[in-house]
Amino acid sequence: MGVESLSVADMDQYRFCRLGIDDLDEILAIEEAVYTHPWTRGNFLDSFYDRHEAWGIRDQQENLVAYFFLMPVVDELHLLTFAVDAQKQQLGYAHIMLKKMLQIAQEQNFLSIMLEVRVSNVRAITIYQRFGFLEIGRRKSYYPAHEGLREDAIVMRIEAVPT
Repeated sequence: MGVESLSVADMDQYRFCRLGIDDLDEILAIEEAVYTHPWTRGNFLDSFYDRHEAWGIRDQQENLVAYFFLMPVVDELHLLTFAVDAQKQQLGYAHIMLKKMLQIAQEQNFLSIMLEVRVSNVRAITIYQRFGFLEIGRRKSYYPAHEGLREDAIVMRIEAVPT
């Protein structure tokens, strides 16, 4: 590819930030650019009102580069949505964001992080597997697809045991 991956050393050029309703237009711009069936403004507002963990990375120009939303469920965090700006993909942001999720889970004493991913999203599945997520099940016809069809989801989980 010829593109170097982002390293932890590069993080002085970027910063993690908690996200709020004021960030919604930027979040939606990324969401709508990278997903065939993006979350709606209402979905994000519901997550903000429910006080889900919402985090992002901003660059030196304060542009949002990536974000995720986590919902606590008993002793586990559920990854609701996660995206990296289309122009910034394959640079290492997904890995850095996954590390942040795991850090949050460990700091707040959650036992694991769980997610669903479309069976067709091979790139995301590969990223999650490389990070240590394991497939624990499938949800039949979980996601909407084109022309009224439905697509299965792979359910994945990673333990959040401190290292």
